Amino acid sequence: MTAIETSLTNNGSTMTTDLQATLQSFLESSVLPAEPLYESHIAKFTHSDRWTLAAVPPVLHALQAEARSLRLWNLFLPHPLPEALLRKNSALTPPIPIQPQTILTNSQYAPLAEIMGRSPLASEACNCSAPDTGNMEVLLKFGTARQQERYLLPLLRGEARSAFLMTEPDVASSDAQNLETLLSPAEGGRGYVLNGRKWWSTGAMDPRCTMVVVVARTDPVLLMESPSTNGRAREQTVVVLPLPHPGIRIVRPLTVFGYDDAPHGHAEVELVNVQVQDEDIVLGLGRGFEIAQERLGPGRIHHCMRAIGLAARCYELMLERTFTRSTFSKPLHSHGAIREMIADSATDLESARLLTLSCAMEMDRRGNRNARDKIAMIKVAVPKLTMRVVDRAVQVFGAAGVCDDFPLARALVGLRTLRIADGPDEVHKQTLALIEIKKAKDKLQSKL
Repeated sequence: MTAIETSLTNNGSTMTTDLQATLQSFLESSVLPAEPLYESHIAKFTHSDRWTLAAVPPVLHALQAEARSLRLWNLFLPHPLPEALLRKNSALTPPIPIQPQTILTNSQYAPLAEIMGRSPLASEACNCSAPDTGNMEVLLKFGTARQQERYLLPLLRGEARSAFLMTEPDVASSDAQNLETLLSPAEGGRGYVLNGRKWWSTGAMDPRCTMVVVVARTDPVLLMESPSTNGRAREQTVVVLPLPHPGIRIVRPLTVFGYDDAPHGHAEVELVNVQVQDEDIVLGLGRGFEIAQERLGPGRIHHCMRAIGLAARCYELMLERTFTRSTFSKPLHSHGAIREMIADSATDLESARLLTLSCAMEMDRRGNRNARDKIAMIKVAVPKLTMRVVDRAVQVFGAAGVCDDFPLARALVGLRTLRIADGPDEVHKQTLALIEIKKAKDKLQSKL
């Protein structure tokens, strides 16, 4: 780690340095060796059996128990848990410490997310994986005491998983105003009814999924009864519901370039006359945009740093490969073309890392909303930079790079998908451009 990175991430914190060392040791000694055990267990199951409790690899539970004992649990939490929730947890068995020893800033958590990104198992082992982290942050900041006890507490304990339902198959969901899933008044005026269809609902296939967070369009009739200062910003409502639930039906699993990501997975979900009560609404009617803005900022830091960790692992594999393979009577690393790939990859990784750490510092200093330009910047740049690194690794590995003998192919798929997940590049470029234009306009006007 460079002096600049140390300054950016540690802020002089011995606790943060110790956490990084503990997490790195856990990754190397326990998580990476568990990967083949995890994959071999999943491979025993086919078709719908891949999304059953039996398909969840036992090695995952062992990793989670070890992470809790090392105090590597729930490290993502942005602020302390409510005392009432801690008291509820202390009365449960088995005893599980749900609050980390220290609450980390975005810039302190970022290098930990990078370490976890080196393995697809590490984030879940530490209870720091999506979409649960985002859903927990929503419930922690905006949920009622009842919602926190019913939904947040099981997630914090690692006893449940969750799903986030926003994207829809029939509209361009990158524009939330296009959403067709509708929350409307129930007949008789008591409660609400939810109808629509969602897909790419990550986590909905998981047999441990006990709750869904749904983003829906709010019936204008409901908004007429609720004061609004900005109609466009109040078109969406967030609802939290238990699974199973009458009217919520899993239509089918979806694959990402052929990977089903079982036993977690992604689903198409049908919502038919789902009964919703006031106690199921998060924050209030028409407050979905406000919630989404808070949810996505930290999540994008997490995604980007995990992507860097994944790409760094692939880069290291590429370097090792150049020492063990030879062409034309000399090792691969002696060829000019390979050296160019190495130099470009090292530059891309460092650029992605420092850009994301800069964004994390800006969020800590100015808040999520005031760092929207930096957040948009990393969401566009980091997936591209890291994908280039992995693509070069695939090229160096040749045919071996496109099979599942090595993590490169799956890594490439995941990073390509990240250019679409949480909003496509084009939307974030639009956001960034508008902010830059406003800055320029304000600067010009100040000179007049």
